[in-house]
Amino acid sequence: MATSLVVYISFAGAAREAMTFYESVFGGELKISTFGDFGMTDAPTDGVMHSELRADGFTVMGADAFGEPEGGWGANRVHAAFMSDQLDRVRGFYDRFVERGSEVVQPLEKQMWGDLYGEVTDPWGVAWMFNIAAPGGWAESGSVSS
Repeated sequence: MATSLVVYISFAGAAREAMTFYESVFGGELKISTFGDFGMTDAPTDGVMHSELRADGFTVMGADAFGEPEGGWGANRVHAAFMSDQLDRVRGFYDRFVERGSEVVQPLEKQMWGDLYGEVTDPWGVAWMFNIAAPGGWAESGSVSS
């Protein structure tokens, strides 16, 4: 898999509705995973933990964010997400962000879906996500529900 940069949008509990709308506009294939799919009980089990719409030439991802984030909904609604299986390249991006003063939101480490994932916020408030695919992880297989 090549490295790609993907738009990732946080919704105020409306990810399923918004992503279904985008699917009706763009076409493509929509995959949705809920918090319940991953056994998470600290959020609504039918809430969207992760969704991915793959259309011709681009991908849009989204998830539910419950509760207004600090600073209001204008802060970090859109994330830039690097999706790759190129460990050294993407780990290098993550490390250089951290070395240059970005705030670590999530350390780059193995997640329950099998991939390495980390997130930083740069000095201008832009959120950067890094997902490095593991064999059989989300980036390869997606979700089973939609």
